[in-house]
Amino acid sequence: MSTPRPDMLRTAPVQVADNRLIRNTYTLLAMTLLFSAATAGLSMMLHLPHPGMLVTLVGYYGLLFLVTRLRGSAWGLAAVFALTGFMGLTLGPIVQAYLTMLPNGGQVVMMAMGGTGAIFLGLSGYALTSRRDFSFMGGFLMVGVLVAFLAGLGAIFFHLPALSLAVSAMFVLLMSGVILYETSNLVQGYETNYIMATVTLYVAIYNLFLSLLQLLGFASRDD
Repeated sequence: MSTPRPDMLRTAPVQVADNRLIRNTYTLLAMTLLFSAATAGLSMMLHLPHPGMLVTLVGYYGLLFLVTRLRGSAWGLAAVFALTGFMGLTLGPIVQAYLTMLPNGGQVVMMAMGGTGAIFLGLSGYALTSRRDFSFMGGFLMVGVLVAFLAGLGAIFFHLPALSLAVSAMFVLLMSGVILYETSNLVQGYETNYIMATVTLYVAIYNLFLSLLQLLGFASRDD
């Protein structure tokens, strides 16, 4: 659901990013993750139904467009929280379904959360400390996310569970690549807007968590 932006695929001299940019990005990311978790918890408390794929896609891309337009102003921060809050509301019913449908649903959810956190911290830490340039991954990630997204739609419309699992596995790899790619862009100075960097990392974490949740849930049902 998130692809590297075309303006970030340019070749540029390697520059070490301002520590303030990285600090602002990770501070805002932590705040949006907490806010998203709060809205997910609220939707679970209120037993809100999932809005459906169409509403989710329209809401996501509409709010993403708003964030992009407002990224240079203070209103961009409000748009980021609107986007992440909305995604939290869509996440709550999914988590609730796993908690109620699986006998070990709580364990599956916690494992998905732990796996997501471990992957994000490990990959971000590596990109920050190694300072390697992963911008070469941009084109591959853009094509890969598009292919995986279309395959996911096909799995939903044609009711193909095996394809759905394959797409989840693809998204785990692709979102891991996006985390490396975006963190590297911050370090190298290719990304200069912390609002857009936050959104890219947030969406990668969101999709990574959902993908791990589906894979672990399927493995649990097999047991």
